[in-house]
Amino acid sequence: MKNVSEFSNSLRFLLTDIDDTLTDEGQLGPEAYEALWKLHQAGVHVIPITGRPAGWCEMIARMWPVSGVVGENGGFYFRYHNKKMHRHFFFDETTQQENRSKLKALESEILTKVPGCDLASDQFCRLMDLAIDFCEDVPALPRSEVQKIVDIFNSHGAQAKVSSIHVNGWFGSYDKLTMSLRFLEREFDVSAAQAKDVCGFSGDSPNDEPMFAYFPHSFAVANIINFIDQIKNKPTYVTTHRGGLGFTEIAQVILKEK
Repeated sequence: MKNVSEFSNSLRFLLTDIDDTLTDEGQLGPEAYEALWKLHQAGVHVIPITGRPAGWCEMIARMWPVSGVVGENGGFYFRYHNKKMHRHFFFDETTQQENRSKLKALESEILTKVPGCDLASDQFCRLMDLAIDFCEDVPALPRSEVQKIVDIFNSHGAQAKVSSIHVNGWFGSYDKLTMSLRFLEREFDVSAAQAKDVCGFSGDSPNDEPMFAYFPHSFAVANIINFIDQIKNKPTYVTTHRGGLGFTEIAQVILKEK
């Protein structure tokens, strides 16, 4: 991995994780929020790509200086454009309801078999996935217990991805990358091949690996070191600072090229 200061390309889009990439200890600080605005004002389309729920994404798409948001690890995207909210889901409503029923059964099994974990506090406003908290609002679980959660999801045919705070599980063949490319194609007429040239991505954890693998202009904030041994496809660039200050570093090198 190279230091972020070595980056020297002009980008039209910056796709970014939120938790522990834009935020620090769950808070969006002034430096990172200012960086979002500076990118927006410079004509760079910022698109959060997050495991956070539909309820959060509605607010983010409407109120942040962003061009849309991909939520619940790729289950949907929302875009607020021309005073109208555009929503696109990977599955129709019937399939969503069927999957929610299956996830509800998994919820009981996981909470019983893995003591100390809990439902993510934002689960009530999720539409596509089940988020299990292993360190956000509960004492941090050891990696072996986090892996047990992943294994239970997988044993039932569900996908499971580990973020910096949650294990997110869902039924379906989508992920962050799948919906990101669909968003770019449908909303900006940017093909999957073109996206490699005009887009960057910033993240911090294993569930960002499909993005690191696909985008040559991939960045990680310094706290990626917490998970680096779990990531085969590593980001191209890494910042010297963690979290929101690291994101600010990324914004600065992108703006320099503008």
